[in-house]
Formats: sequence, C-alpha cells, structure tokens
Amino acid sequence: MFSGITRGLFPVVELGRREGVTRFTVELSSELSVGVELGASIAVDGVCQSVVAIDGTRVSFEAIPETLSRSTLSALEPGRQVSIERSVRVGDEIGGHDVSGHVLGTGTVVAREHVGEQLDLTLEVPRAWMKYILHKGFIALDGSSLTVGDVWPDQGRFDVHLIPETLRRTNFAEKQVGDRVNVELDPRTVTIVDTVERVLAERLAR
Repeated sequence: MFSGITRGLFPVVELGRREGVTRFTVELSSELSVGVELGASIAVDGVCQSVVAIDGTRVSFEAIPETLSRSTLSALEPGRQVSIERSVRVGDEIGGHDVSGHVLGTGTVVAREHVGEQLDLTLEVPRAWMKYILHKGFIALDGSSLTVGDVWPDQGRFDVHLIPETLRRTNFAEKQVGDRVNVELDPRTVTIVDTVERVLAERLAR
C-alpha cells in the first residue's frame, strides 16, 4: 500500500523490451534506496511494481503487457524522470490517502493554466469513471494523492489544483495538453458508490 506522497523524481537509466515484458532500471537516491529488497513494492508514476534486481542505488522492474496497456509505463525511455514512492510501513504517517498502485487506466490533459505559482490541470477520462470522481474527493494521478476540484461529469472531465511543492516533486509541471497521466480512483469511494447502486437496484427489483 502507498499513501500517494511522491518522494521525488528519479531517472530511468536502462530499458529493454522483449516479447511479453519491458525491463527498466531507475536510479534512486542513496536515502530512498536504503532497505530495498527483491520483491518489494515500489510505485513508479503511480504503478505498483515489484523489484526484480538491485545494484547499489539502481533498482530494476519488469512491466508486463497488462500493465503497459493501462499505464504510461509503455512510453518509458532512458533519461525520463519518474515519480517514486516506497510502500508504507506500519507506523508511517499517511499524508495522503490509501493508494494501491493498481492503475485503472490513463486520463488525458485537456487544459492547463497557471494561477500564480499554482498549476491547474483539467483532465478527461472515460465518462463511466466520473461517478467515482467527486468534488473535493480523493484521486491518485501518477501516484500523487490529490484533491479533486471542479467536475464536469457529462464531459468526463475534472480539474486538480497543484501547489509548488507537488510540482517540484512530480512531472506535472511538464505536462502539456494531450499528455497522459495514470489514474487510480479512491477505493473507498468506489466501494461506497457500487454498494449504494447495488442496494438500490435490489430494492427496485423487489
């Protein structure tokens, strides 16, 4: 499990593609790499990945087709900076919200606007997701726990307001119209909405 508090940007230093898998290596900081073990879960741009190799501060992962089809990891290249979060441990402060790293798919940036030092991004996602994306609710974008701003359900759009610290630790400042971001819905919201819909449907069917 993760909290959606990205620890910073780190470079992809190696990448190889073969049938059925993409293997890539990220250079972590000395601080962030302490205690990393084989099989550990690390969120890379919000996608939960298992560590398959360790060489000092260089940590390698292997992404399978299902992961690549649902996320921006399919566009990884050497030199690209990715957001990283280590999994939380018992006793850690949860500064964001519960994030699993199980990305549902991607959204597309359709507008961006600077408001002073703040950056507002408007994203478009499949309209079916919008019942789970609520004003002032939680959402994880590229692994960062964010608060939803305005929502336009009929358009499949919503916006987020990004503060300077978030922009410093993530790639959001570089996102342009047409760029994709990884989307993970708040699991509690999904559970509540689906449960309410199921109960209402059962009552109406009686």
